[in-house]
Amino acid sequence: MPDDIKLPAVSAATVSLGQNAPLKMRARGLTVRYSEKVAIKDVSIDVHAGGVLALIGPSGCGKSTFLRSLNRMNDTVPGVSVDGHVELDGEPIYGPHVDPVLVRRRVGMVFQRSNPFPKSIFENVAYGLRIAGIDEKRILVERVERALRQAALWDEAKDRLHESGLGLSGGQQQRMCIARALAVEPEVLLMDEPASALDPIATAKIEDLVSELRDDLTIVIVTHNMQQAARVSQRTGFFYMGRLVEVGETTTIFTRPKERETEDYITGRFG
Repeated sequence: MPDDIKLPAVSAATVSLGQNAPLKMRARGLTVRYSEKVAIKDVSIDVHAGGVLALIGPSGCGKSTFLRSLNRMNDTVPGVSVDGHVELDGEPIYGPHVDPVLVRRRVGMVFQRSNPFPKSIFENVAYGLRIAGIDEKRILVERVERALRQAALWDEAKDRLHESGLGLSGGQQQRMCIARALAVEPEVLLMDEPASALDPIATAKIEDLVSELRDDLTIVIVTHNMQQAARVSQRTGFFYMGRLVEVGETTTIFTRPKERETEDYITGRFG
């Protein structure tokens, strides 16, 4: 293994939790096509409750497509088709009688680049709540404060809640968008390279936040940064050319991968 991959110390209790934790979501035989192009093929994976699953792999290998399949964001892409099964708490999330809006309230998403609205910080965070029909001021104030605290932004933003969210720094904007996702109290949080556009200090804050949030949420994070995957996740899956090559405990994937493709990627032979 390359010397610059620094793995965190993982206790036996953490490993046991990853192996025995109940399933929150699972995919079986998941295939996604954009028109005729197959983006991911026959992906089967378990997402355990109360932990962080990191997805690694080279650009264009299907990581983000898979992530968006977990809350039906691919439904918004013209020409997309989805085959296979995805379950949340044992219930299918695809089907004619399943409301994707309700799925997305339970399975929130944070995108690669922050997408603040031209509104105040308060209204940025409260946006999803208002869409859900929550207008009572007391509830909005409580939920916005809780979400900002969860996103480690309250101390920096509490005296400027009615200023534009566009006035925040890049790292603060990303944490504000995380707070927006948290305000609707999702059970699962999907994060698509949330720190790729941030400086090292802001990146460290996002990683600390992920480590704190996993006590209350199930998190799936896509990252190109293998050191980041090692720092924040308990389980890691490696995607290559639309396939899930292998998935397992993070320390095992980085030190004793079963598949040659995984080892070649981790050691820098490609990717």
